[in-house]
Amino acid sequence: MKLIDALHRWTGGLIGLLLALLGLSGALLVHKNAWTLAPHASDPRVEDVRQLAQVTQRIMVDPAARPQSITYASDDFGLLKLLFDNGGGAYADQRGGVVMRWSSQWERPELWLFDFHHHLFSGETGDWAIGIAALCGLFFVFTGLILWWRTRRTFEWRLWPARMSRPAIVRHHRDLGVVVAPLLLLSLATGAVLVFRPMAALLFGPGAPAQIDKALAAPPPRDARLADRLDWAGMIVTAKARFPDAELRSLSLPRKNSGLITLRMRRPQEWLPNGRTTLWFAADSGALVAARDAATLPTVVKGYNLLYPLHAAKVGGLAFRLVMTLAGLAMTLLGTLAVWTFWFRRPARAARPRQIAIRA
Repeated sequence: MKLIDALHRWTGGLIGLLLALLGLSGALLVHKNAWTLAPHASDPRVEDVRQLAQVTQRIMVDPAARPQSITYASDDFGLLKLLFDNGGGAYADQRGGVVMRWSSQWERPELWLFDFHHHLFSGETGDWAIGIAALCGLFFVFTGLILWWRTRRTFEWRLWPARMSRPAIVRHHRDLGVVVAPLLLLSLATGAVLVFRPMAALLFGPGAPAQIDKALAAPPPRDARLADRLDWAGMIVTAKARFPDAELRSLSLPRKNSGLITLRMRRPQEWLPNGRTTLWFAADSGALVAARDAATLPTVVKGYNLLYPLHAAKVGGLAFRLVMTLAGLAMTLLGTLAVWTFWFRRPARAARPRQIAIRA
């Protein structure tokens, strides 16, 4: 029993600590574009296709200095983000002039905070850990609601426990948890499904994961080496001609020997920040290979594409960002107090009274 109690205490404490850190980092990332300091970050987004094409050609023309990807300016962040395969990167204004460079993500807080929240600095392993923590968080919310129902008559709204004793913290934990439960369910459920795509079956039906995988799959890989000289400007012009109302979002070099250059766009009806409207170009010639219009995706896939914007508060403007900020801060407080009760405020075991044998 002692071993089980110790495992429960340390596991619960670790999950609480992880959820607290994820909540705090998420609350900060909701406002990432507002606190990322760089020259021209507040510039309005350029929509002129000729300028976009010329800037892309200028950035990508030199094979020795070519970035692995370009993320184009958005309505709330007026810089291009360039990422290189050596881990470095740069911000450039919308005319292509570099305004800031870094050799590692650790030089930019918005980058390492994003990596922590999404991957725990551990790639796919971190994804799994976050997904498991989100599932545990959902379990805590549901079981907490059940436990609260028995004591609902003693409900009292408090931002902070009345005392830092274990009973007071537990009572506050349950009362605050029931208030923010809808926000926690939204944040944790969307996060868990984004990490574990098979869980989409719970929201969209049994066949949803396979349908999502098929609809979002890239074209088959091509045996094509990335050419030194390509008409990058022509790719931008082709994309805008194909989807005139779409916003240019990102350009990526081939990954895992796919032989395909990927250009993502966002149409007005899409909530996803980088969109799912995608074009693929041959790496050796720059010719258009395939295009996908997000408007033609199945309804299930469109629903799945709504999860990340809801999770990251990329819709609804400032009001919804504030709502999700409260969700993150509430998770931080609940997780921190859970760690306190699990690790530091455990009740002392009462000493067992000595049993004195009485002889007849």
